[in-house]
Amino acid sequence: MNPSVLVLGGGVGGNVVATELRRLLPPDHRITVVERSDRFVLGASLLRIIVGEVRPEDVARPISGLTRHGIEVVTGEVEQIDPAARRVTVAGRALAADRLVVALGADLDASAVPGLAEAGHSFYSIEGAVALRDALARLDGGRVVVLTAAPAYKCPAAPYETALLVEWSLRRRGVRARCSIDLYAAEPGPMGVAGPAVSAAVRGLLGTKGIAYHPEHQVVRADAAARRLDFSNGASAAYDLLAFVAPHRAPRAVREAGLTGESGWVPVDRATLRTRFERVWAIGDVTGIPLKVGKPLPKAASFARGEAEVVARAIAAEVTGGEPAGAYAAMGECWVETGDGVAAFGHGDFFAEPAPAVSLEPPGEEAHRAKEAWEREWLARWG
Repeated sequence: MNPSVLVLGGGVGGNVVATELRRLLPPDHRITVVERSDRFVLGASLLRIIVGEVRPEDVARPISGLTRHGIEVVTGEVEQIDPAARRVTVAGRALAADRLVVALGADLDASAVPGLAEAGHSFYSIEGAVALRDALARLDGGRVVVLTAAPAYKCPAAPYETALLVEWSLRRRGVRARCSIDLYAAEPGPMGVAGPAVSAAVRGLLGTKGIAYHPEHQVVRADAAARRLDFSNGASAAYDLLAFVAPHRAPRAVREAGLTGESGWVPVDRATLRTRFERVWAIGDVTGIPLKVGKPLPKAASFARGEAEVVARAIAAEVTGGEPAGAYAAMGECWVETGDGVAAFGHGDFFAEPAPAVSLEPPGEEAHRAKEAWEREWLARWG
């Protein structure tokens, strides 16, 4: 039997580790990607659907595009994982490999908050982004609420970008004066892991657009009929249009396999991304990597990409006897779209001590164009 690597998940991390391995390993070494969906959706582009800049088909690509790189693709739900044996069951089919990379991401669980799923629009999916787009287009006045239902979630800038882009959309339609926009956050401040300066800068962006910000509001229930949110601190909020980030958790198969730790995510060696199981790695949103500041490394595409590159080099070195891979360095970057064709750009070292060293450049057109180019580059990987 030919040597093999099995990659669970066909998102950013799974794509990078698989394509890098195909480049680095001999042709007879099988590389298989397992993905539940038949399409890849670039999460960073979903916000542009909300404001009508792109269509759903513009931000999705067939997962089968990976076969062009000599990678086998298996489509189906991962039902069971045996990390000790490096065996998985996918839609009733048993698969095994010499090495296993878990890149299954984070599942969204709106049901964790009673009533939330029926009360508004979860914009972390194409379907939710389209529904929010259509509801926003119909809104002629009233109160818009953007909500983070838990303090940790992937793409930490996304809810703040959403509020800013909604404001821009309402302004373009000439109905902004008849609308209020409030952002209720479970976390104590925007993008807190990036540090107080970045957090204050994002709060400033909200303030300049007249968006009211309410930190440390943990939602406990939503009432779709009354259009009301209730929070653990006793406060409540009415809304006419609700956009929310649902609570996240590791996929069921990952939890049941015993891969997760106390954080609810897969613990890994932060330098190598190895799990406690031999020849099993985990990358991307499914992992939990603690930082010295007491918070986890954010879940974002730039981190998944860097982790995937380190893992690919490590596996290739094991197989070919080449130079060992260097340690993972959590250099991250992201854009904060603010509307009006401009964006702020954040970047820095998240493993810096005693705290991450991150900066956020003021919004500009160049950063907005760079974000669009970044999106095109990623979609081309599935082309």
